[in-house]
Amino acid sequence: MRLETPGYLEATLLPAQSDDVLELDELWSFVGSKKKAVWLWIALCRRTRQVVAWHFGSRGASTCRALWNKIPDSYRRAFCFSDFWEAYQRVIPEEQHQACGKEEGQTNHVERFNLTLRQRIGRLTRKTLSFSKSYFMHIIVFRLFLKLYNQNKAAKYISGSMAN
Repeated sequence: MRLETPGYLEATLLPAQSDDVLELDELWSFVGSKKKAVWLWIALCRRTRQVVAWHFGSRGASTCRALWNKIPDSYRRAFCFSDFWEAYQRVIPEEQHQACGKEEGQTNHVERFNLTLRQRIGRLTRKTLSFSKSYFMHIIVFRLFLKLYNQNKAAKYISGSMAN
């Protein structure tokens, strides 16, 4: 069973629009011990606040490429903002990407989402006793959270109660 298959996530997404913008970021976590770092890469749609794609791995270009490949085709045409991490410049087409600092505000939503993850999923908290002992459970917990999170964001967007 491939744990990171995007099909279940795509089923929760609202349809992409031509003017959608994606915010990309990576988040540090660990499995077993803090010496076993696992980076969570996230692509978040600014309009709907839904997570469009994600991938666990290293902090290198190969993991960034895996994230990029998981973004559904309808969203892959979107313009992307990220921090200055070099992997983004290597992977995302130059005409679709702009690196920017936090002070510019172009990655505010994905940065806020990272805080939400750290608040709601104990195993992503930096100083905690509730850590993942296995990679399998690390992924399962995140998948469950993400599915519910995206469904909730879709319902709020459709009902018109989502604040911009």
